[in-house]
Amino acid sequence: MISVDLDKFDRRQRMRWWAMRFVVYGLLTIWAVICIAPVFWTVTTSLKIAADVMRGHLVPLLDFQPSWLGWRSLGLSPDTIFETSTVRAEFMRRFWNSVIISGASSTLAVFLGTLAAYGLSRFSYRFGYMRNSDISFFFLSQLIMPPVVLALPFLVLYKQLALLDTYVGMIAVYTLMVLPIVVWIMRDQFATIPVELEEAALVDGLSIWGAFSRIIVPLVLPGMIAAFILALILCWNEYFFAALLTSTNTNTLPVMIASQTGSQGINWWSMAALSTAGILPLVFVGVLLEKHIIAGMTAGAVK
Repeated sequence: MISVDLDKFDRRQRMRWWAMRFVVYGLLTIWAVICIAPVFWTVTTSLKIAADVMRGHLVPLLDFQPSWLGWRSLGLSPDTIFETSTVRAEFMRRFWNSVIISGASSTLAVFLGTLAAYGLSRFSYRFGYMRNSDISFFFLSQLIMPPVVLALPFLVLYKQLALLDTYVGMIAVYTLMVLPIVVWIMRDQFATIPVELEEAALVDGLSIWGAFSRIIVPLVLPGMIAAFILALILCWNEYFFAALLTSTNTNTLPVMIASQTGSQGINWWSMAALSTAGILPLVFVGVLLEKHIIAGMTAGAVK
């Protein structure tokens, strides 16, 4: 007859459980530090003077004395914020260009991508030898193409259409840039919703558009918001097309950040201040829509 020591077994199970939690949370902590370190370095650099930038000091009031030098050069320090500043005016113009172009592009991409994903998940299409899965992969495969391949064609096309340095031109190219990833995300979101819900809505008298807008959209709203945030981040940080297709009127914030270099070297503190100012809106949007992002990610993980 075999006897089992239950207390010893339970003790081993608890030790294994705590060991796994220690390993998991330890790895998550290390990953969080790795992700946050560049942001922390950028913020602290914006508060340094030139002599402290290259010395590796990271802890304010301990390694260095904080200064508003970087922010003062942009007219954004507490003592210059209410004074006239051409640099601040230029920063605000670039900032609002980024807001308008990124916001409009992300919204349009989510709208078009949601409709395309719904069609691919609910209806069968045939385009030559391509079926639904092939069309979906075609959308995603556009992300593989290097943007530099499109440089000359876009320049020629935009010059002929008089779209260089215009909001319409930038919104169009940014929408095309993020549309594939939105379609892929939303297609997975629609795949988690049973078709029986729409069939029941159709039996109750709703049209296809009515079932889509009143039944399906509220269910996939967290996924739409998550796709919007991802598209917004990609558009907000995009530099190549912004530098290629704009000159004076629609230059975005990344172009201004990259311009903080010259024959005298790199203006690290001003670049860090600009980067910090560019990061803050995305942080605010992420915190504001956090619960929707988590809900969208959870739905995808469940699938």
